[in-house]
Amino acid sequence: MHTLEKKTFIKKPLSEVFDFFSKAENLGNITPPHVRFKILTPLPIKMGVGTLIDYQISLFRISFKWQTKITKWEMPNRFEDTQIKGPYKTWIHTHIFEEKDGGVWMTDIVKYESPGGFLEFIPHNLFVKRNVEQIFSYREEALKEIFK
Repeated sequence: MHTLEKKTFIKKPLSEVFDFFSKAENLGNITPPHVRFKILTPLPIKMGVGTLIDYQISLFRISFKWQTKITKWEMPNRFEDTQIKGPYKTWIHTHIFEEKDGGVWMTDIVKYESPGGFLEFIPHNLFVKRNVEQIFSYREEALKEIFK
C-alpha cells in the first residue's frame, strides 16, 4: 500500500472550504484536463456516509468507470471516499480540514495500490506514483486559483 499526503493552505473560512469540497460537482474544477473527469451520477449529490458516486476518468489514455463511496463524513472537519470499482486495487482518500493560521489547512491523504499483485511495484514505480503526484499537484494549484 502506498500513501500520498498533500497539505494545502487556503486563506478562507472553514465553512466556505468545506462547502466547496462537499459538492461533488466541484471535483472537475480541481482535476487535470487530461484525466477527462466526468461525474455520471445525477447532480446535485447529497453527500454523507454511504453516498455512492459514479465517474468516468481517463488514465494513460484508457477510459475507466470509477465508483467511490463516502465511508466517513465528519462535517466540517473530515470525510473519506473509498473506491468501490475502478482502476486501482485500493484507493482510500481522506480529506482533513483544520482551521488555523487565519485560514484552513486541508490535508489529502491517499492510500492506494495499483493492480498487479506481487508485481504491483512495477507499474507503481514506472508511472502510477508520478501520475498520482501530478494530479494532486494540479489540484493544489487549482485550489490556489479558485480561492485567491
